[in-house]
Amino acid sequence: MRIIIMGPPGVGKGTEAELLIKDFNIPHISTGNIFRELYRDKTTVGKIAKSYIDKGELVPDDITNEIVRNRLSKPDVEKGFLFDGYPRNIEQAEAFDRILDEKGWKLNAVINIQTSDELIIKRISGRRVCEDCGSIYHLENNPPEIDGVCDKCDGNLIQRDDDSQETVLRRLRIYYDQTEPVIGYYKHSGIMINADGSNAISKNHADIMKALGEMN
Repeated sequence: MRIIIMGPPGVGKGTEAELLIKDFNIPHISTGNIFRELYRDKTTVGKIAKSYIDKGELVPDDITNEIVRNRLSKPDVEKGFLFDGYPRNIEQAEAFDRILDEKGWKLNAVINIQTSDELIIKRISGRRVCEDCGSIYHLENNPPEIDGVCDKCDGNLIQRDDDSQETVLRRLRIYYDQTEPVIGYYKHSGIMINADGSNAISKNHADIMKALGEMN
């Protein structure tokens, strides 16, 4: 199963992705996570990527496409994958098609999750992340037992620079300007699944699994 999951930041892509990778036993590939790992490893490309991410801007296409090409050379993707956060514009979508064609692969589904900007801003600005283990919390929906402290490792909980309300608004503007056209790119492919991110997680997942079952 080869899947792309799309939608604006904070719409619930990560949560749905975790459910899908368990169901299909495929790797979850998030370009954002790859960039953050590269930054933690003090690589030059990681530092460059972080400078864009922290401002709510897209990492340049040539850097992103090359990282995706390298990731798809790993053996764990031979039986499928789920991409989250890529492609983010038409140029990346075209590059992704070329990479897949080189391997003789086809996408099975493009899942597009949508909800209101107001709900997105509320979700993201309330998110907190553990500096040590990366566990994610939410001040309203999933608060830690002790304010500011991770339940799992006692690490310090922080608000990432790209989760502030100002940055979220900038990320949404970029999404509608650059990434939303990618939905149009895949719209007539016959593999698009639209989902409502305002639904409960269980209902959203059930609807997506039903659509995938009907499609394949």
